[in-house]
Amino acid sequence: MTNQTESGTGAVAPGEAMTPLRRLVLTGFMGSGKSTVGPLLAQRLGWRFIDVDNVIEAEAEATIAELFARHGEAHFRELEHTTIARLAGSDGLVLALGGGAIEHAATRELLLTAPGALLVHLEVELATTLARCRGTEGTRPILADQANLARRYERRLPLYREAHVSIPVDGLTPDEAVEAILRAARLG
Repeated sequence: MTNQTESGTGAVAPGEAMTPLRRLVLTGFMGSGKSTVGPLLAQRLGWRFIDVDNVIEAEAEATIAELFARHGEAHFRELEHTTIARLAGSDGLVLALGGGAIEHAATRELLLTAPGALLVHLEVELATTLARCRGTEGTRPILADQANLARRYERRLPLYREAHVSIPVDGLTPDEAVEAILRAARLG
């Protein structure tokens, strides 16, 4: 599959048959708007919206930060992958991933090859993340360590860009982002 921009042709590489879209998966760095745009997108499509982090926290009865502290990142990424694999088979779904889910190779592969799924990268510049997330340092401690945050952003950006569609959303309102996704997915 080839990566397309917002004005691209969707999730079909030359020679591939088009599978009807049954789910949209949103990925991107923190502050990209996955949890804001996702419910709006689901409402427009008449689909369900699920935030993977919320599912993990509910099922584990612990916050993501607590899970990291108790079990480490490797354990969390396996738990996250299992949850995504279970949810990614649902139809009529907009699924928002945690910002780091894309780093797990098996998760990327699953989302890039799942029939009927379109992996959409909501791309933001790091400055946008900092502006949008200002005031959430209590729930996002990584924001206090800007050097580490910048390294994490740079490490993930090429992985995010492997998505079927990458849409720059820095200057878009949530409704404009929804419209851009619908156009890119050929659903609007």
